[in-house]
This record gives sequence, structure tokens and C-alpha cells, in this order.
Amino acid sequence: MNCRSRFALCAVVVAGFVIPLQASAHLASSGMGPVYDGLLHFLLSPEDIVAVIALGLLAGLLGPDFGRRVLLALPLSWFLGCLIGTWTLPALAWPVAAISFMVLGGLVALDAKLSLRLTTTLAVALGLAHGALNGGGMRWSASVLAAYAGLAATVAVVVALVSAFVVRLERQWARIVVRVAGSWIAASGLLLLGWALRRG
Repeated sequence: MNCRSRFALCAVVVAGFVIPLQASAHLASSGMGPVYDGLLHFLLSPEDIVAVIALGLLAGLLGPDFGRRVLLALPLSWFLGCLIGTWTLPALAWPVAAISFMVLGGLVALDAKLSLRLTTTLAVALGLAHGALNGGGMRWSASVLAAYAGLAATVAVVVALVSAFVVRLERQWARIVVRVAGSWIAASGLLLLGWALRRG
């Protein structure tokens, strides 16, 4: 490959990274319909996935009853939060993810023994807050409703898988690994909060 060919190849690669493409602030379009758009939005939102994983870890450490309650409360409140956000909120950049990471990750790291009522309250608060941010700035339509249903269903699947996996862990070292993961989530939340405050 001569020098001129290398330069042309580099120019094409740089142009591919520099030329802006269409960006979507909220729901990504999968081309497979609104339900899959909601699913894809959740899977491409680390601030949502990590928070749901943290709550699943916490529910799994607490036991099967907690996992079942979170499995019921979180997707329903997430769906309701999406509706509330669509009706009332503009698109906002609140540090909800940072707070969720720190609180839930910290509780996992501490292996906190919470009551069933408090765990349910945490699940509802998480669902409403993250759901409202997902729905904020969206325009109301029937397809948005279907997308929110897909998003809530994905939340249910993720929290069910994570909590069911952790519930089965009986060895002490395995529970310690889960607690270490919680500490990493809490540390990530602290970094996110610092970044959000610096930007603000």
C-alpha cells in the first residue's frame, strides 16, 4: 500500500468518526416495532441497567420473598414513572443514576438487612425515578405506550434473572463477591455524581 492509498484510507476512517449521524435522545429505533424499541432503549442505557442489577443483587441477598416483591413492584412502577414523565416532565439531566448507584450499591456492599416494606419502597422509588427520566420529553402516542411496556418487561426479566441467581448462592465467598460488586456500583455512582456536579 503506497503513501497516497494510506492517506485516503485514513481520511475515510476519520470522516466516518467526524461526520455526525442522526442521534436520538430517548428511544432508539430497532425497526422491529415499539415494544422492541423499548427493550433496546433499556439495554443501551447503562444508567438503567446497572441500577436494576444493583436492586436485583440486593433482593437476592435478602431472599426469595424480597426477589418476588421487587419483581412485581419495579416493572409496574417503572411503567408508571414513564407515563408520569411523558405527561409532566421535559427531558432533564438529574443525577438520579448516581444516587441510585450509591444507595443500592452501598446497601449491597453492606449486606443490609432491610424489611420487606422498605425494600418494596426502594423498588417503587427506583422505578418511578428512572421511569420518569425515560419518559421525560417524550411525546404521547400509542406507540410510546407499547415501547414503555417493552421497557418494563425487560426490567422484569433482568431483575428476575439477577435476583434468582443471587438467591441460590449459599457459600460465603460467593456472597462476598456479590457485595464487592455492590461496592463497585456505589463507587461508580460517586464518580457519576462528581461528574454531574462538575458539569453543573
